[in-house]
Amino acid sequence: MGKKIELLAPAGSFESLNAAINAGADAVYFGASHLNMRAKSINSFSLDDLEEIATICKKHNVRTYLTLNTVMYDHDTNLIRTVLELVKKHGINSVIATDFAVIEMCRQMQIPLHISTQANVSNVETVQFFSSFSDVIVLARELTLTQTAHITREVERRNIRGISGDLMKIEIFVHGALCMAVSGKCYLSLHEQNASANRGACTQNCRRPYLVTDLETGNELLIDNEYIMSPQDLCTINILDEIMDAGVEVLKIEGRGKSADYVYTVTKCYREALMAIEEGTYTPEKIEDWMETMKKVYNRGFWEGYYLGRNLGEWTKDPGSAATEKKIYVAKGSNYFTKVGIAEFEMESGSLKKGDELLIIGRDLGAEKINLSELYVNGNLAEEAGRGDKITFPFSRKINKNDKLYKLVAANA
Repeated sequence: MGKKIELLAPAGSFESLNAAINAGADAVYFGASHLNMRAKSINSFSLDDLEEIATICKKHNVRTYLTLNTVMYDHDTNLIRTVLELVKKHGINSVIATDFAVIEMCRQMQIPLHISTQANVSNVETVQFFSSFSDVIVLARELTLTQTAHITREVERRNIRGISGDLMKIEIFVHGALCMAVSGKCYLSLHEQNASANRGACTQNCRRPYLVTDLETGNELLIDNEYIMSPQDLCTINILDEIMDAGVEVLKIEGRGKSADYVYTVTKCYREALMAIEEGTYTPEKIEDWMETMKKVYNRGFWEGYYLGRNLGEWTKDPGSAATEKKIYVAKGSNYFTKVGIAEFEMESGSLKKGDELLIIGRDLGAEKINLSELYVNGNLAEEAGRGDKITFPFSRKINKNDKLYKLVAANA
């Protein structure tokens, strides 16, 4: 494989941040103001969180990348400078940007920079141009692996070095939601609801059902009940060895708007796949297991994107999640008994019984699944619990008050 591969995971909350770290991410990317492409879809971090994010990640030797990748207006300039000053102060490793105002400010302040996929970089000449400002390029999502491999080979042949002096690194998306527009440059939300996707305010109009009518004949167009503006999710774990052969150095997982269990599950599967490729144990059986595991968390169905040279996308049959598993909230954390390794929760909804599969999500914990092999209800060994009960069970990691406990069941249950 040669090059050191970086696995880059999304973080839209402290729960997701710690989930990514626990799953084996080398780096995380996140937004911390409204100047990022997921500003509307999540309660993104505040600027006050940057110091804590940096501290947590430095402790675990995980790199941090802040997204400032929206279109910028003149009235954003002061906020951009404020954000970049905090980036420098707290030692955030890099900024991901598209707008030349941010690019120029990063150059002036000597802040490492990654060029976002919104720049639609599709050829080596553009990589050469951006090498004067950055060290990492996130390629357009519409390129094939053949085109990607040509770019990485040309970077080496031409000895294209970034602003740090190192060879330019090529980054691509390997998993997550895709947009119908070229590299996410969509204007449908702006047109329909005056909410610009390029300012982080996408309302996902493309995920809705539409009736297409011929105005001359009145005929209605039905295309196999597909949502023709809503592509299925990108999944490349079955072609990850080919991606490695293409010379890519950074593998990016989409999902800053997703939950902590999504981040943990997907990141862990790709970490295991990378290790398997390195060890020579990357087999069809393992690939099938990883695919089935990732189908349990939020997804709209999977395809390999444009990497294999497809002309058209794979469209969803339903704009919602196709996850095979769903989580049902049942309890909140109330105590943890460190000496004996016992977690305590207060049941607030539903019921659970011994043998259930559970998911715990917490700010410091991230996301962790367990099988409820032993259950105590109000201090007594029991088979099941319901609303109002106080439950305890063995758990090896500390929980905090208000950590959330979910029961996992089949999606069709």
